[in-house]
Amino acid sequence: MQTGKITALYVRFSYDDGIDAESGSIEHQKSLLRSYAESNGFTNLSYYADDGYTGTNFNRPDFQRMLGDIHKGLVSTVIVKDMSRLGRNYLMVGQYVEIEFPKHNVRFIAISDNVDSAKGMNDLLPIHNLMNEWYSRDISKKVRAMIRQKGNSGQSIASKLPYGYYNTPEDKQTWLIDESAANVVRRIFDLYLNQSFGMYQIARILKAEGIPRPTYHRRMAKGIKVEADDLCVWSASVVRDILQHREYIGDTVNFRTEITSA
Repeated sequence: MQTGKITALYVRFSYDDGIDAESGSIEHQKSLLRSYAESNGFTNLSYYADDGYTGTNFNRPDFQRMLGDIHKGLVSTVIVKDMSRLGRNYLMVGQYVEIEFPKHNVRFIAISDNVDSAKGMNDLLPIHNLMNEWYSRDISKKVRAMIRQKGNSGQSIASKLPYGYYNTPEDKQTWLIDESAANVVRRIFDLYLNQSFGMYQIARILKAEGIPRPTYHRRMAKGIKVEADDLCVWSASVVRDILQHREYIGDTVNFRTEITSA
């Protein structure tokens, strides 16, 4: 059955899918796919896993890595738990299953949906893919409605807190003060408001004092070792962003930007 090429076991999980975390987890999918592959004589198994990526996004790291191996002629078969693991955009899924994979002589199997391209494609497959996309859109609408309700009620929905604050996974609503960064923020406001320094001048002062930029400070605060030539190279735009954050005067700011659903 095998030609020495890779049998790609592709797994994907996202809480946006609304499936049970245990039965849909990466490890559960891996176990299911390995069991199926070994029981059906597939060898040279290789996992491609995207954890935390929605099915409407096809620019997933390992999905793209798998496509790269397919284009190089290294893959003979792609196996997934079900069609929705491959994706939730029926046009894109159809493109890969009906055009891209056959073009490179790649067999495609979706175990739970009883799909095997070697046995012929089910005529209802496009409808099944469309239902997956509708499901994803419905979940997206519900999540957006929940976020908007939280934002309108005065709760912060920020995914990234301003420099000088942090929170915990257990309590996203309570902003704790990162004193070392907060002192830098206070210094920036003092230099600008009380000492009349411009933003370019402030950036140069912070660099001269060897203060890490906000991006690197966050990494270091998490215990990540940072080695970078621009570790303390501040820019006027970063200083301007800090000065313009209304959160520093106690305001809750939501809905700065909005992404249109696909």
